[in-house]
Amino acid sequence: MVISAGAAAWDTGRVSSRAWLSLAITAALWGASYLFIKVALDDGVSEGVIIDLRVVLGALILVPVAIRAGAVAPLLARRGWVLLLALVQVIAPFGLITFGENHVPSALAGILVGSSPLFIALLAARLDPEERARGWGLVGILLGMVGVVLLFGVDLSGKADALLGGLMILAAGLCYAAAVLVAKRAFTGVPPVGVAASTMVVSAVAWLPVALLTLPDHVPGANATASLLALGVGGTGVAFWLYYRSIADVGPARAAIVSYVAPAFAVVYGVTLLGERLTAGTIGGLVLILAGSWLAAQGRPPALSRSGPSRSSVPAPARVR
Repeated sequence: MVISAGAAAWDTGRVSSRAWLSLAITAALWGASYLFIKVALDDGVSEGVIIDLRVVLGALILVPVAIRAGAVAPLLARRGWVLLLALVQVIAPFGLITFGENHVPSALAGILVGSSPLFIALLAARLDPEERARGWGLVGILLGMVGVVLLFGVDLSGKADALLGGLMILAAGLCYAAAVLVAKRAFTGVPPVGVAASTMVVSAVAWLPVALLTLPDHVPGANATASLLALGVGGTGVAFWLYYRSIADVGPARAAIVSYVAPAFAVVYGVTLLGERLTAGTIGGLVLILAGSWLAAQGRPPALSRSGPSRSSVPAPARVR
């Protein structure tokens, strides 16, 4: 799920150390999601089981919070939109990422998903004039696309499976971008944690048949079991709860910084814990995609983002890796 492309300008003052710690933990958890998926896949756990277990565990944490927030009634009134949002925000992208990670290192998966603000800007050119990129935003789109080409040309070149996996994960970023526009259109005024909880419930039902048909023929090892629990409870449930608490504490714009930090965590985890290669293409792609995403989302360089509002202040649900 993705953080909104646009958010009101923010400055680093008036933010407590507790708020910064909460944001850092959220980014660390989301960045670790790719690691957890890779460990489970390497142990032979099926993609369907991984996806369904994570959304079930996430729902168990988020649904009680959503009920307390009074989100049930407005969500029932938008149940058709809930189904559409669940498709583009969880069902499709979780599948694309998990299947794609069979062929792509976890670090590259984290970087490629970080391209979603670029797709938001591209989709908005036709669908949402308020989010349309101009000036620096157009520069950001160009930079980000150069970063994507660099990753595919250096780190994913020469292997058909790797190219396919990279395209699947890139498609997940496109799904997340579409989810932002759907959420903005249909869920204004609905408690965001309720929106997240509802998409988890729908997605758990949708992926359940696939999970039941692909149950493992062995008991997952300790590392895989711990990774699955951490992915569902930490990377999906707790991270969401922390993110929405951060929105309440510091506002959606400051909270949006998580989406620019999480890919860096994914790279660190992949390199240090899984022994994945850190290449010049990885570093260059990370820098270009994140810089391009920032410019595409904020419409100006970081130094200028504190001086005035960006193109939109409407938050959307945050990305879950």
